Amino acid sequence: MLTPSPQNTDAISGTNVQRPNETPGDLKFIADLGRSLLITVHPKKVASRVVEALRAHLDADFCLFAAELKNIGLVTCAVTRDGEVAGDFLVRPRLERWLQFMPPQIGYTERDGNEFMFGGGGHVVEYVSPLQIDGETKGAIVTGFADERHCTENRSRVIEAATQLTAMSVNLSAHYESALNNSITQAREEHRKFNESVLDALPVSLYVVDRDYKIVTWNRHREVGVQGIPRDSAIGRDVFSVLAKYPQGRLRQEFERAFRTGQIERIEQQTVADDGSTRHWMVSKIPMRSSETGEVTHVITVGEDVTVRVEAIHAIGRAEKLAAVGRLAAGVVHEINNPLATIAACAEALEQRIHEGEFKDSDSEADLTEYLGLIKSEAFRCKSITTGLLDFSRVRTGDRVMTDIAEVVRSAANLISHQKRGNQITINVDIADDIPPISADGGQIQQAIIALATNAIDAMPDGGELTLKACRQANRVVLDVADTGTGIPSENMSKIFEPFFTTKEVGKGTGLGLSVCYGIISEHGGRLSVRSNLGRGTTFSIFLPVVQRPGTQNP
Repeated sequence: MLTPSPQNTDAISGTNVQRPNETPGDLKFIADLGRSLLITVHPKKVASRVVEALRAHLDADFCLFAAELKNIGLVTCAVTRDGEVAGDFLVRPRLERWLQFMPPQIGYTERDGNEFMFGGGGHVVEYVSPLQIDGETKGAIVTGFADERHCTENRSRVIEAATQLTAMSVNLSAHYESALNNSITQAREEHRKFNESVLDALPVSLYVVDRDYKIVTWNRHREVGVQGIPRDSAIGRDVFSVLAKYPQGRLRQEFERAFRTGQIERIEQQTVADDGSTRHWMVSKIPMRSSETGEVTHVITVGEDVTVRVEAIHAIGRAEKLAAVGRLAAGVVHEINNPLATIAACAEALEQRIHEGEFKDSDSEADLTEYLGLIKSEAFRCKSITTGLLDFSRVRTGDRVMTDIAEVVRSAANLISHQKRGNQITINVDIADDIPPISADGGQIQQAIIALATNAIDAMPDGGELTLKACRQANRVVLDVADTGTGIPSENMSKIFEPFFTTKEVGKGTGLGLSVCYGIISEHGGRLSVRSNLGRGTTFSIFLPVVQRPGTQNP
Protein backbone atom coordinates (compact mmCIF):
# COMPACT_ATOMS: atom_id res chain seq x y z
CA MET A 1 0.00 0.00 0.00
CA LEU A 2 1.49 3.34 -1.06
CA THR A 3 1.22 6.51 1.03
CA PRO A 4 2.51 9.76 -0.53
CA SER A 5 4.89 11.80 1.57
CA PRO A 6 3.24 14.80 3.31
CA GLN A 7 6.32 17.03 3.02
CA ASN A 8 6.90 19.83 0.52
CA THR A 9 8.59 18.28 -2.59
CA ASP A 10 8.51 21.28 -4.89
CA ALA A 11 12.07 20.52 -6.15
CA ILE A 12 10.81 17.25 -7.57
CA SER A 13 7.12 17.54 -8.38
CA GLY A 14 6.43 21.24 -8.47
CA THR A 15 3.71 21.00 -5.77
CA ASN A 16 3.57 23.49 -2.92
CA VAL A 17 2.93 21.71 0.38
CA GLN A 18 3.50 23.37 3.75
CA ARG A 19 6.23 21.65 5.74
CA PRO A 20 7.71 22.22 9.20
CA ASN A 21 11.12 23.77 9.61
CA GLU A 22 14.14 21.58 9.44
CA THR A 23 16.10 20.98 12.62
CA PRO A 24 19.63 22.37 12.83
CA GLY A 25 20.99 18.80 12.99
CA ASP A 26 19.24 17.87 9.76
CA LEU A 27 20.55 20.96 7.98
CA LYS A 28 24.08 20.23 9.12
CA PHE A 29 23.72 16.60 7.97
CA ILE A 30 22.58 17.68 4.49
CA ALA A 31 25.40 20.24 4.26
CA ASP A 32 28.03 17.71 5.36
CA LEU A 33 26.65 15.08 2.96
CA GLY A 34 26.76 17.55 0.08
CA ARG A 35 30.37 18.46 0.78
CA SER A 36 31.41 14.80 0.98
CA LEU A 37 29.69 13.98 -2.30
CA LEU A 38 31.57 16.79 -4.06
CA ILE A 39 34.77 14.76 -3.81
CA THR A 40 33.13 11.42 -4.68
CA VAL A 41 33.30 10.66 -8.40
CA HIS A 42 32.24 7.03 -8.81
CA PRO A 43 28.50 6.05 -8.59
CA LYS A 44 29.25 3.02 -6.41
CA LYS A 45 31.15 5.14 -3.91
CA VAL A 46 28.35 7.74 -3.97
CA ALA A 47 25.84 5.00 -3.16
CA SER A 48 27.92 3.63 -0.30
CA ARG A 49 28.53 7.05 1.27
CA VAL A 50 24.87 8.09 1.09
CA VAL A 51 23.33 4.94 2.56
CA GLU A 52 25.85 4.78 5.40
CA ALA A 53 25.28 8.44 6.30
CA LEU A 54 21.47 8.23 6.03
CA ARG A 55 21.12 5.07 8.10
CA ALA A 56 23.31 6.46 10.86
CA HIS A 57 21.69 9.91 10.92
CA LEU A 58 18.10 8.60 10.90
CA ASP A 59 18.84 5.60 13.15
CA ALA A 60 17.02 3.51 10.51
CA ASP A 61 16.83 -0.26 10.43
CA PHE A 62 18.50 -0.19 6.97
CA CYS A 63 19.16 2.06 3.99
CA LEU A 64 19.33 0.85 0.39
CA PHE A 65 20.55 2.39 -2.89
CA ALA A 66 19.44 0.69 -6.13
CA ALA A 67 19.74 2.16 -9.64
CA GLU A 68 20.17 0.98 -13.22
CA LEU A 69 22.90 3.28 -14.60
CA LYS A 70 24.01 3.71 -18.19
CA ASN A 71 27.35 2.09 -19.12
CA ILE A 72 27.55 0.59 -15.61
CA GLY A 73 24.44 -1.51 -15.10
CA LEU A 74 22.71 -2.26 -11.81
CA VAL A 75 24.36 -0.51 -8.85
CA THR A 76 23.21 -1.57 -5.36
CA CYS A 77 24.35 -0.92 -1.82
CA ALA A 78 22.57 -1.75 1.48
CA VAL A 79 23.59 -0.98 5.05
CA THR A 80 21.84 -2.29 8.19
CA ARG A 81 22.51 -1.71 11.86
CA ASP A 82 24.95 -4.60 11.68
CA GLY A 83 26.90 -3.13 8.79
CA GLU A 84 26.96 -3.45 4.97
CA VAL A 85 24.88 -6.28 3.57
CA ALA A 86 26.39 -8.62 1.01
CA GLY A 87 24.57 -11.04 -1.26
CA ASP A 88 21.22 -10.93 -3.03
CA PHE A 89 19.39 -8.57 -0.70
CA LEU A 90 17.42 -6.86 -3.45
CA VAL A 91 14.11 -8.23 -4.71
CA ARG A 92 15.08 -7.68 -8.35
CA PRO A 93 11.68 -8.45 -9.94
CA ARG A 94 10.14 -5.82 -7.66
CA LEU A 95 12.59 -3.15 -8.83
CA GLU A 96 12.11 -4.09 -12.48
CA ARG A 97 8.31 -3.87 -12.18
CA TRP A 98 8.60 -0.63 -10.30
CA LEU A 99 10.75 0.91 -13.03
CA GLN A 100 8.57 -0.53 -15.78
CA PHE A 101 5.24 0.85 -14.53
CA MET A 102 6.31 4.46 -14.19
CA PRO A 103 6.88 4.84 -10.43
CA PRO A 104 5.83 8.06 -8.68
CA GLN A 105 8.07 11.08 -9.03
CA ILE A 106 7.86 11.81 -5.29
CA GLY A 107 8.68 9.77 -2.24
CA TYR A 108 6.14 7.37 -0.79
CA THR A 109 5.75 5.01 2.14
CA GLU A 110 5.37 1.26 1.58
CA ARG A 111 3.76 -0.84 4.33
CA ASP A 112 3.03 -4.02 2.38
CA GLY A 113 5.79 -6.50 3.18
CA ASN A 114 5.18 -8.36 -0.08
CA GLU A 115 6.18 -5.24 -2.02
CA PHE A 116 9.26 -4.34 -0.02
CA MET A 117 12.40 -3.52 -2.00
CA PHE A 118 14.66 -4.94 0.70
CA GLY A 119 14.16 -8.62 1.31
CA GLY A 120 16.45 -9.22 4.23
CA GLY A 121 15.31 -7.05 7.15
CA GLY A 122 12.84 -7.17 10.04
CA HIS A 123 11.36 -3.74 9.20
CA VAL A 124 7.63 -2.92 8.95
CA VAL A 125 7.78 0.16 6.77
CA GLU A 126 9.91 1.43 3.87
CA TYR A 127 10.27 4.95 2.62
CA VAL A 128 11.03 4.93 -1.13
CA SER A 129 12.55 8.07 -2.66
CA PRO A 130 12.92 7.87 -6.50
CA LEU A 131 16.27 8.74 -8.10
CA GLN A 132 16.05 11.04 -11.15
CA ILE A 133 19.02 10.46 -13.45
CA ASP A 134 19.13 12.54 -16.65
CA GLY A 135 15.40 13.32 -16.28
CA GLU A 136 14.32 9.69 -15.86
CA THR A 137 13.61 7.52 -12.83
CA LYS A 138 16.47 5.03 -12.76
CA GLY A 139 16.25 3.76 -9.19
CA ALA A 140 15.53 4.72 -5.61
CA ILE A 141 16.91 5.25 -2.13
CA VAL A 142 14.92 3.04 0.26
CA THR A 143 14.98 3.49 4.04
CA GLY A 144 13.37 0.95 6.37
CA PHE A 145 12.21 1.31 9.94
CA ALA A 146 11.35 -1.42 12.46
CA ASP A 147 8.79 0.91 14.09
CA GLU A 148 6.29 2.74 11.90
CA ARG A 149 6.34 5.70 14.28
CA HIS A 150 9.96 6.34 13.30
CA CYS A 151 9.02 7.07 9.66
CA THR A 152 8.20 10.72 10.39
CA GLU A 153 7.63 13.66 8.07
CA ASN A 154 10.89 15.25 9.10
CA ARG A 155 12.88 12.07 8.34
CA SER A 156 11.11 11.68 4.98
CA ARG A 157 12.12 15.23 4.13
CA VAL A 158 15.74 14.49 5.02
CA ILE A 159 15.64 11.38 2.80
CA GLU A 160 14.27 13.44 -0.10
CA ALA A 161 16.96 16.07 0.30
CA ALA A 162 19.64 13.39 0.42
CA THR A 163 18.11 11.77 -2.68
CA GLN A 164 18.37 15.03 -4.62
CA LEU A 165 22.01 15.42 -3.62
CA THR A 166 22.65 11.82 -4.60
CA ALA A 167 20.98 12.29 -8.00
CA MET A 168 23.13 15.36 -8.73
CA SER A 169 26.28 13.55 -7.61
CA VAL A 170 25.47 10.46 -9.70
CA ASN A 171 24.77 12.67 -12.72
CA LEU A 172 28.11 14.43 -12.26
CA SER A 173 29.95 11.17 -11.69
CA ALA A 174 28.31 9.65 -14.76
CA HIS A 175 29.57 12.57 -16.85
CA TYR A 176 32.96 12.19 -15.22
CA GLU A 177 32.97 8.45 -16.01
CA SER A 178 31.96 9.18 -19.58
CA ALA A 179 34.71 11.77 -19.94
CA LEU A 180 37.18 9.42 -18.28
CA ASN A 181 36.14 6.55 -20.55
CA ASN A 182 36.50 8.83 -23.56
CA SER A 183 39.93 9.88 -22.34
CA ILE A 184 40.91 6.25 -21.77
CA THR A 185 39.59 5.30 -25.21
CA GLN A 186 41.44 8.20 -26.79
CA ALA A 187 44.62 7.32 -24.87
CA ARG A 188 44.33 3.71 -25.97
CA GLU A 189 43.84 4.78 -29.58
CA GLU A 190 46.82 7.12 -29.37
CA HIS A 191 48.85 4.34 -27.76
CA ARG A 192 47.81 1.94 -30.53
CA LYS A 193 48.78 4.47 -33.20
CA PHE A 194 52.08 5.12 -31.44
CA ASN A 195 52.84 1.39 -31.34
CA GLU A 196 51.99 1.11 -35.03
CA SER A 197 54.28 4.06 -35.77
CA VAL A 198 57.10 2.40 -33.83
CA LEU A 199 56.62 -0.87 -35.71
CA ASP A 200 56.40 0.97 -39.04
CA ALA A 201 59.60 2.88 -38.28
CA LEU A 202 61.61 -0.29 -37.68
CA PRO A 203 63.91 -1.06 -40.66
CA VAL A 204 62.63 -4.66 -40.76
CA SER A 205 59.62 -6.51 -42.11
CA LEU A 206 57.42 -7.59 -39.20
CA TYR A 207 54.14 -9.43 -38.78
CA VAL A 208 52.40 -11.31 -35.93
CA VAL A 209 50.11 -14.35 -36.08
CA ASP A 210 47.94 -15.88 -33.35
CA ARG A 211 47.40 -19.56 -32.55
CA ASP A 212 44.78 -19.77 -35.32
CA TYR A 213 47.48 -18.58 -37.76
CA LYS A 214 45.55 -15.34 -38.32
CA ILE A 215 47.62 -12.21 -38.97
CA VAL A 216 47.05 -9.56 -36.27
CA THR A 217 49.92 -7.14 -37.04
CA TRP A 218 51.55 -6.22 -40.35
CA ASN A 219 54.02 -3.32 -40.42
CA ARG A 220 54.75 -0.88 -43.24
CA HIS A 221 58.02 -2.48 -44.33
CA ARG A 222 56.07 -5.70 -44.93
CA GLU A 223 53.97 -3.73 -47.45
CA VAL A 224 56.75 -2.37 -49.65
CA GLY A 225 59.18 -3.96 -52.06
CA VAL A 226 58.85 -6.84 -54.47
CA GLN A 227 57.67 -9.17 -51.68
CA GLY A 228 55.32 -6.54 -50.18
CA ILE A 229 51.62 -7.09 -49.49
CA PRO A 230 49.19 -4.28 -48.46
CA ARG A 231 48.24 -4.27 -44.78
CA ASP A 232 44.50 -4.29 -45.49
CA SER A 233 44.99 -7.43 -47.56
CA ALA A 234 46.79 -9.21 -44.71
CA ILE A 235 45.24 -8.29 -41.34
CA GLY A 236 42.75 -10.90 -40.13
CA ARG A 237 43.55 -13.41 -42.86
CA ASP A 238 45.17 -16.82 -42.67
CA VAL A 239 48.95 -16.41 -42.97
CA PHE A 240 49.27 -19.36 -45.36
CA SER A 241 46.81 -17.81 -47.82
CA VAL A 242 48.51 -14.41 -47.63
CA LEU A 243 51.97 -15.92 -48.13
CA ALA A 244 50.77 -18.45 -50.68
CA LYS A 245 53.91 -18.22 -52.84
CA TYR A 246 56.06 -19.54 -49.99
CA PRO A 247 56.30 -23.32 -49.53
CA GLN A 248 53.30 -23.84 -47.23
CA GLY A 249 54.58 -27.06 -45.72
CA ARG A 250 57.84 -25.45 -44.62
CA LEU A 251 56.11 -22.28 -43.38
CA ARG A 252 53.59 -24.29 -41.35
CA GLN A 253 56.38 -26.35 -39.80
CA GLU A 254 58.20 -23.18 -38.75
CA PHE A 255 55.12 -21.76 -37.00
CA GLU A 256 54.15 -25.07 -35.40
CA ARG A 257 57.68 -25.46 -34.08
CA ALA A 258 57.64 -21.94 -32.62
CA PHE A 259 54.27 -22.50 -30.87
CA ARG A 260 55.33 -25.92 -29.61
CA THR A 261 58.85 -25.19 -28.35
CA GLY A 262 58.58 -21.51 -27.48
CA GLN A 263 62.15 -21.08 -28.75
CA ILE A 264 63.41 -18.26 -30.95
CA GLU A 265 64.46 -19.56 -34.36
CA ARG A 266 66.51 -17.73 -36.99
CA ILE A 267 66.40 -18.83 -40.61
CA GLU A 268 68.46 -17.59 -43.57
CA GLN A 269 66.50 -17.18 -46.79
CA GLN A 270 67.12 -15.91 -50.32
CA THR A 271 64.71 -14.32 -52.77
CA VAL A 272 65.23 -13.53 -56.44
CA ALA A 273 63.60 -10.42 -57.86
CA ASP A 274 62.17 -10.15 -61.35
CA ASP A 275 65.38 -8.44 -62.54
CA GLY A 276 67.42 -11.42 -61.36
CA SER A 277 68.99 -9.72 -58.32
CA THR A 278 69.32 -11.86 -55.21
CA ARG A 279 68.30 -10.59 -51.77
CA HIS A 280 69.43 -12.26 -48.55
CA TRP A 281 67.16 -12.28 -45.48
CA MET A 282 67.51 -13.24 -41.84
CA VAL A 283 64.03 -14.35 -40.71
CA SER A 284 63.41 -14.69 -36.96
CA LYS A 285 60.43 -16.48 -35.41
CA ILE A 286 59.90 -15.02 -31.91
CA PRO A 287 57.24 -16.64 -29.65
CA MET A 288 55.11 -14.39 -27.38
CA ARG A 289 53.97 -15.87 -24.06
CA SER A 290 50.91 -14.99 -21.96
CA SER A 291 51.93 -13.21 -18.74
CA GLU A 292 49.28 -15.23 -16.86
CA THR A 293 49.55 -18.78 -18.21
CA GLY A 294 53.00 -18.72 -19.84
CA GLU A 295 51.50 -20.28 -22.96
CA VAL A 296 52.70 -19.15 -26.39
CA THR A 297 49.83 -17.06 -27.76
CA HIS A 298 51.43 -15.36 -30.77
CA VAL A 299 54.52 -15.63 -32.95
CA ILE A 300 56.33 -12.55 -34.22
CA THR A 301 58.10 -12.93 -37.56
CA VAL A 302 60.86 -10.43 -38.26
CA GLY A 303 62.58 -10.35 -41.65
CA GLU A 304 65.80 -8.35 -41.92
CA ASP A 305 67.43 -7.60 -45.27
CA VAL A 306 71.04 -8.65 -44.75
CA THR A 307 72.05 -8.51 -48.41
CA VAL A 308 74.73 -5.85 -47.85
CA ARG A 309 76.23 -7.79 -44.94
CA VAL A 310 76.19 -11.12 -46.80
CA GLU A 311 77.69 -9.58 -49.92
CA ALA A 312 80.37 -7.92 -47.79
CA ILE A 313 81.22 -11.26 -46.17
CA HIS A 314 81.33 -12.91 -49.58
CA ALA A 315 83.50 -10.09 -50.91
CA ILE A 316 85.94 -10.47 -48.01
CA GLY A 317 86.09 -14.22 -48.54
CA ARG A 318 86.51 -13.73 -52.26
CA ALA A 319 89.28 -11.19 -51.72
CA GLU A 320 91.08 -13.56 -49.36
CA LYS A 321 90.84 -16.37 -51.90
CA LEU A 322 92.04 -14.12 -54.69
CA ALA A 323 94.97 -12.93 -52.60
CA ALA A 324 95.93 -16.50 -51.65
CA VAL A 325 95.73 -17.70 -55.26
CA GLY A 326 97.63 -14.63 -56.38
CA ARG A 327 100.46 -15.32 -53.97
CA LEU A 328 100.53 -18.98 -55.05
CA ALA A 329 100.49 -18.05 -58.73
CA ALA A 330 103.27 -15.49 -58.36
CA GLY A 331 105.43 -18.08 -56.60
CA VAL A 332 105.07 -20.94 -59.08
CA VAL A 333 104.40 -19.39 -62.48
CA HIS A 334 108.06 -18.73 -63.26
CA GLU A 335 109.06 -22.20 -62.09
CA ILE A 336 106.40 -23.73 -64.37
CA ASN A 337 107.24 -21.51 -67.35
CA ASN A 338 110.85 -22.64 -67.49
CA PRO A 339 110.16 -26.38 -68.02
CA LEU A 340 107.27 -25.51 -70.34
CA ALA A 341 109.64 -23.42 -72.46
CA THR A 342 112.13 -26.33 -72.56
CA ILE A 343 109.40 -28.80 -73.59
CA ALA A 344 108.15 -26.47 -76.33
CA ALA A 345 111.70 -25.83 -77.60
CA CYS A 346 112.48 -29.55 -77.74
CA ALA A 347 109.22 -30.25 -79.59
CA GLU A 348 110.00 -27.52 -82.12
CA ALA A 349 113.55 -28.84 -82.61
CA LEU A 350 112.29 -32.37 -83.31
CA GLU A 351 109.69 -30.96 -85.74
CA GLN A 352 112.50 -29.10 -87.52
CA ARG A 353 114.50 -32.31 -87.87
CA ILE A 354 111.46 -34.10 -89.30
CA HIS A 355 110.99 -31.32 -91.83
CA GLU A 356 114.67 -31.67 -92.80
CA GLY A 357 114.05 -35.35 -93.57
CA GLU A 358 116.12 -36.86 -90.79
CA PHE A 359 113.36 -39.38 -89.96
CA LYS A 360 112.02 -39.96 -93.47
CA ASP A 361 113.00 -43.59 -93.50
CA SER A 362 111.25 -44.32 -90.19
CA ASP A 363 107.88 -46.10 -90.19
CA SER A 364 106.83 -43.93 -87.22
CA GLU A 365 107.44 -40.58 -88.88
CA ALA A 366 103.71 -39.78 -89.13
CA ASP A 367 103.06 -40.74 -85.51
CA LEU A 368 106.07 -38.74 -84.37
CA THR A 369 104.84 -35.67 -86.22
CA GLU A 370 101.38 -35.99 -84.65
CA TYR A 371 102.74 -36.49 -81.13
CA LEU A 372 105.12 -33.57 -81.37
CA GLY A 373 102.28 -31.36 -82.56
CA LEU A 374 100.21 -32.35 -79.55
CA ILE A 375 103.15 -31.76 -77.18
CA LYS A 376 103.76 -28.31 -78.59
CA SER A 377 100.09 -27.24 -78.62
CA GLU A 378 99.52 -28.41 -75.04
CA ALA A 379 102.73 -26.72 -73.90
CA PHE A 380 101.54 -23.45 -75.40
CA ARG A 381 98.11 -23.95 -73.77
CA CYS A 382 99.81 -24.37 -70.43
CA LYS A 383 101.81 -21.26 -71.25
CA SER A 384 98.57 -19.31 -71.81
CA ILE A 385 97.27 -20.54 -68.46
CA THR A 386 100.41 -19.46 -66.64
CA THR A 387 100.27 -16.12 -68.43
CA GLY A 388 96.72 -15.71 -67.16
CA LEU A 389 97.86 -16.62 -63.66
CA LEU A 390 100.65 -14.09 -63.87
CA ASP A 391 98.21 -11.46 -65.06
CA PHE A 392 95.85 -12.40 -62.26
CA SER A 393 98.53 -12.13 -59.57
CA ARG A 394 100.09 -8.94 -60.90
CA VAL A 395 99.36 -5.67 -59.08
CA ARG A 396 97.63 -3.49 -61.64
CA THR A 397 98.80 0.02 -60.93
CA GLY A 398 98.29 1.10 -64.52
CA ASP A 399 98.28 4.63 -65.84
CA ARG A 400 95.43 6.33 -64.00
CA VAL A 401 94.36 9.42 -65.91
CA MET A 402 91.06 11.21 -66.46
CA THR A 403 89.40 8.86 -68.93
CA ASP A 404 86.37 9.29 -71.16
CA ILE A 405 84.54 6.13 -70.14
CA ALA A 406 81.99 6.54 -72.94
CA GLU A 407 84.79 6.31 -75.51
CA VAL A 408 86.16 3.20 -73.73
CA VAL A 409 82.76 1.49 -74.06
CA ARG A 410 82.43 2.41 -77.73
CA SER A 411 85.95 1.15 -78.45
CA ALA A 412 85.23 -2.14 -76.64
CA ALA A 413 82.01 -2.59 -78.64
CA ASN A 414 83.93 -2.01 -81.89
CA LEU A 415 86.60 -4.58 -80.99
CA ILE A 416 83.96 -7.17 -80.01
CA SER A 417 82.10 -6.70 -83.28
CA HIS A 418 85.31 -7.45 -85.25
CA GLN A 419 86.03 -10.64 -83.30
CA LYS A 420 83.20 -12.38 -85.16
CA ARG A 421 82.43 -14.54 -82.11
CA GLY A 422 79.07 -16.31 -82.04
CA ASN A 423 76.31 -16.34 -84.60
CA GLN A 424 73.43 -13.92 -84.97
CA ILE A 425 74.60 -11.70 -82.10
CA THR A 426 73.20 -8.16 -82.11
CA ILE A 427 75.32 -5.61 -80.22
CA ASN A 428 73.51 -2.60 -78.72
CA VAL A 429 75.33 0.38 -77.23
CA ASP A 430 73.45 2.75 -74.92
CA ILE A 431 75.53 5.60 -73.49
CA ALA A 432 74.03 8.49 -71.53
CA ASP A 433 75.04 12.09 -72.30
CA ASP A 434 75.99 13.11 -68.75
CA ILE A 435 78.81 10.65 -68.03
CA PRO A 436 81.78 12.50 -66.53
CA PRO A 437 85.43 11.48 -67.02
CA ILE A 438 86.82 9.18 -64.30
CA SER A 439 90.30 8.46 -63.03
CA ALA A 440 91.13 5.07 -64.52
CA ASP A 441 93.39 3.01 -66.73
CA GLY A 442 91.32 2.94 -69.90
CA GLY A 443 93.07 -0.17 -71.20
CA GLN A 444 92.29 -2.20 -68.08
CA ILE A 445 88.65 -1.09 -68.00
CA GLN A 446 88.35 -2.02 -71.67
CA GLN A 447 89.93 -5.40 -70.92
CA ALA A 448 87.28 -6.03 -68.23
CA ILE A 449 84.42 -4.99 -70.53
CA ILE A 450 85.66 -7.22 -73.36
CA ALA A 451 86.09 -10.20 -71.01
CA LEU A 452 82.52 -9.77 -69.72
CA ALA A 453 81.17 -9.33 -73.26
CA THR A 454 83.04 -12.43 -74.46
CA ASN A 455 81.45 -14.51 -71.69
CA ALA A 456 78.06 -13.04 -72.59
CA ILE A 457 78.46 -14.07 -76.24
CA ASP A 458 79.50 -17.58 -75.19
CA ALA A 459 76.25 -17.77 -73.15
CA MET A 460 74.22 -17.16 -76.37
CA PRO A 461 75.15 -20.10 -78.64
CA ASP A 462 71.92 -19.71 -80.62
CA GLY A 463 72.21 -15.95 -80.95
CA GLY A 464 70.77 -13.07 -78.99
CA GLU A 465 71.39 -9.48 -77.94
CA LEU A 466 74.47 -8.09 -76.22
CA THR A 467 73.90 -4.69 -74.64
CA LEU A 468 76.62 -2.35 -73.40
CA LYS A 469 75.13 0.45 -71.33
CA ALA A 470 76.76 3.35 -69.50
CA CYS A 471 75.07 5.88 -67.22
CA ARG A 472 75.65 7.97 -64.13
CA GLN A 473 74.09 7.26 -60.73
CA ALA A 474 74.86 9.96 -58.15
CA ASN A 475 78.63 9.85 -57.63
CA ARG A 476 79.18 6.66 -59.62
CA VAL A 477 79.45 5.62 -63.26
CA VAL A 478 77.63 2.35 -63.97
CA LEU A 479 78.58 0.08 -66.87
CA ASP A 480 76.19 -2.78 -67.68
CA VAL A 481 77.09 -5.77 -69.86
CA ALA A 482 73.82 -7.63 -70.47
CA ASP A 483 72.94 -10.66 -72.57
CA THR A 484 69.82 -12.65 -73.40
CA GLY A 485 71.50 -16.00 -72.95
CA THR A 486 71.05 -19.09 -70.82
CA GLY A 487 71.55 -17.41 -67.46
CA ILE A 488 73.50 -18.58 -64.40
CA PRO A 489 72.07 -21.21 -62.01
CA SER A 490 71.51 -19.86 -58.49
CA GLU A 491 73.89 -22.42 -56.99
CA ASN A 492 76.74 -20.98 -59.08
CA MET A 493 76.10 -17.30 -58.31
CA SER A 494 78.33 -17.23 -55.23
CA LYS A 495 81.24 -18.96 -57.05
CA ILE A 496 81.52 -17.21 -60.40
CA PHE A 497 84.25 -14.81 -59.28
CA GLU A 498 86.40 -17.57 -57.76
CA PRO A 499 89.63 -18.39 -59.63
CA PHE A 500 89.46 -21.45 -61.90
CA PHE A 501 85.67 -21.78 -61.58
CA THR A 502 84.13 -22.24 -65.02
CA THR A 503 81.13 -23.92 -66.58
CA LYS A 504 82.73 -24.09 -70.01
CA GLU A 505 84.01 -27.30 -71.56
CA VAL A 506 87.54 -28.49 -70.81
CA GLY A 507 90.02 -26.56 -72.90
CA LYS A 508 87.63 -23.64 -73.60
CA GLY A 509 88.20 -21.62 -70.46
CA THR A 510 90.61 -21.28 -67.57
CA GLY A 511 88.13 -19.84 -65.07
CA LEU A 512 90.31 -16.77 -64.56
CA GLY A 513 88.50 -14.22 -66.73
CA LEU A 514 85.94 -13.05 -64.17
CA SER A 515 88.53 -13.16 -61.39
CA VAL A 516 90.78 -10.84 -63.39
CA CYS A 517 87.80 -8.53 -64.08
CA TYR A 518 86.95 -8.51 -60.39
CA GLY A 519 90.53 -7.61 -59.52
CA ILE A 520 90.69 -4.79 -62.08
CA ILE A 521 87.45 -3.18 -60.86
CA SER A 522 88.35 -3.59 -57.17
CA GLU A 523 91.73 -1.92 -57.71
CA HIS A 524 89.91 1.03 -59.30
CA GLY A 525 87.88 1.42 -56.09
CA GLY A 526 84.79 0.04 -57.79
CA ARG A 527 82.45 -2.89 -57.47
CA LEU A 528 81.39 -5.71 -59.81
CA SER A 529 77.95 -7.33 -59.30
CA VAL A 530 75.76 -9.77 -61.22
CA ARG A 531 72.08 -10.60 -61.54
CA SER A 532 70.73 -13.42 -63.64
CA ASN A 533 67.54 -15.26 -64.61
CA LEU A 534 67.76 -18.75 -66.04
CA GLY A 535 66.66 -18.75 -69.66
CA ARG A 536 66.34 -14.95 -69.75
CA GLY A 537 69.88 -13.69 -69.49
CA THR A 538 72.54 -12.16 -67.25
CA THR A 539 73.66 -8.63 -66.45
CA PHE A 540 77.09 -7.74 -65.04
CA SER A 541 77.29 -4.24 -63.57
CA ILE A 542 80.53 -2.31 -63.04
CA PHE A 543 80.34 0.55 -60.52
CA LEU A 544 83.21 3.05 -60.73
CA PRO A 545 83.58 6.12 -58.49
CA VAL A 546 83.53 9.63 -59.91
CA VAL A 547 86.57 11.49 -58.60
CA GLN A 548 85.84 15.16 -58.01
CA ARG A 549 88.33 17.64 -59.34
CA PRO A 550 89.37 20.45 -57.00
CA GLY A 551 86.88 23.32 -57.08
CA THR A 552 84.05 21.27 -58.60
CA GLN A 553 80.78 20.14 -57.06
CA ASN A 554 78.30 17.42 -57.83
CA PRO A 555 75.48 18.66 -60.07
